[in-house]
Amino acid sequence: MQTELNLSSSAATPGGPLADLLAMLQSGGPVVALLIAMSVAATAIVLAKAWQLRGIRSADASRTGEALSLWQAGRTGEAVARLQGAPGPLAATISAAMRGIRQGMEPEMVRAETMRFAADTLETCRSGLRPLEVIASLAPLLGLFGTVLGMIEVFRQLEAAGNQVNPAILSGGIWEALLTTAVGLAVAIPAVVALNWLERRIERLAHTADSAITRLFTRNLPPAHHSEATHVGDFHPAAVAQGGD
Repeated sequence: MQTELNLSSSAATPGGPLADLLAMLQSGGPVVALLIAMSVAATAIVLAKAWQLRGIRSADASRTGEALSLWQAGRTGEAVARLQGAPGPLAATISAAMRGIRQGMEPEMVRAETMRFAADTLETCRSGLRPLEVIASLAPLLGLFGTVLGMIEVFRQLEAAGNQVNPAILSGGIWEALLTTAVGLAVAIPAVVALNWLERRIERLAHTADSAITRLFTRNLPPAHHSEATHVGDFHPAAVAQGGD
């Protein structure tokens, strides 16, 4: 019976790395709790933005480029059919512009509406990045703030102890104070990496959309012939001299 009680009590007693981690986080106080909440919020934002931007793939840009090549070759029907059913935002934008031009709308009106639609799409993609930026900037400051509060508490205990200072209490207080800085950095570093990754994907989408819209309303520049380049590049000092006389 005594053995069963010992086994049950040992099973109920928390232990292992998880318990040590929870105890360590509890030592950080409310600052660590706030940093953990910020970490959860940052993780939710990153996952939501990654799901939102899942349609921005290289295949979307490649498919749009093929459709634009068909469009510039005069095969407008095939270009529209090539983008039909494309899930990406870039393909949807260019497809809508192609249909508008084929329906006889004014090119300037179609271009303005396409630019507006592209701007709205980019703004939707950028939504939610500002809170992530705030978390990435604020987490180290909160960690440092917690460390300062912890050091203040350590020196207060030193003053109260007087001549009977216990080095174990001193080292334990400093350890708990530095814990908040470590947690703040652990929250901020992944947030900064995720923020830069998301911003880079959105910048790439903006550049690709601008290039595709320009190609839709313009033609490729023809390559310069060798004779034309030679003629433009010729320089005859005698002719210049005669012109100056």
